[in-house]
Amino acid sequence: MSLLSRLWSDSHRAKEEELEERVSTLRAALAQCKGVARRWREFGLAITAGVGVVMLAIGFTLGVYREPIKETIVDLLPRWNSANPIAEADAAYQKGDYKTALKLAQPLADEGNARGQSLLGLLYYRGRGVPRDDRTAVQWFHRAAGQGDISARFYLGVMYSEGDGVPQDYTEAAKWFRLAADKGDPQAQYNLGLAYAQGQGVPQDNVNAHMWFNLATARFPDSRGRDLAVSNRDVVANKLTPEQLTQAQNLARTWRPK
Repeated sequence: MSLLSRLWSDSHRAKEEELEERVSTLRAALAQCKGVARRWREFGLAITAGVGVVMLAIGFTLGVYREPIKETIVDLLPRWNSANPIAEADAAYQKGDYKTALKLAQPLADEGNARGQSLLGLLYYRGRGVPRDDRTAVQWFHRAAGQGDISARFYLGVMYSEGDGVPQDYTEAAKWFRLAADKGDPQAQYNLGLAYAQGQGVPQDNVNAHMWFNLATARFPDSRGRDLAVSNRDVVANKLTPEQLTQAQNLARTWRPK
């Protein structure tokens, strides 16, 4: 090989190596960006599955917790025997078979079954198996809530807070959140804590906010919910005197479902 050929070959090889190095660098940077984007997306899912945006380090998570931790009402309903029609309806909902869930829930709701009414309200609110219809959802949730259904009470709180199918009314929202929170629902307890922390629908009260966040922390079955409750509880704790913090902790410790 001539000197000129060798020089050209060496130069060409050097350029190829430089190009490969740039490509590798670009790929690494792209992978890093994807990783960051994925982490932010996962973080966003954890705080926006009906919750809103975090005011980083200085404030509260804004907005209400809108959806049960799983897209199902199973966490808000007692365990049913598999032969029970409402259990079959709920199982169909969990599987994404919304037409079957609707078919099973509708007659139960029409007969006055609170669980069937609550599930039917959820189907209309989420537009599962039927076109989304907030007003119809509110009607079914009201019927179920009047019979003490916790899930329906929680969703009424959400809908009044968001103004979905009803005029936005924070006082009414806080009322329904309290009715569900008093029964031990962690999502309602979390939302009630937000209401007290922000003074929405109830007088602003950091002691009560801390108590409800504390209760929600202990009851959320999912780490996403617990992390949200812990973060907001800690924000509130920084605003309390030692005496107030002790009071809030005692309230949580002695609380019992009503």
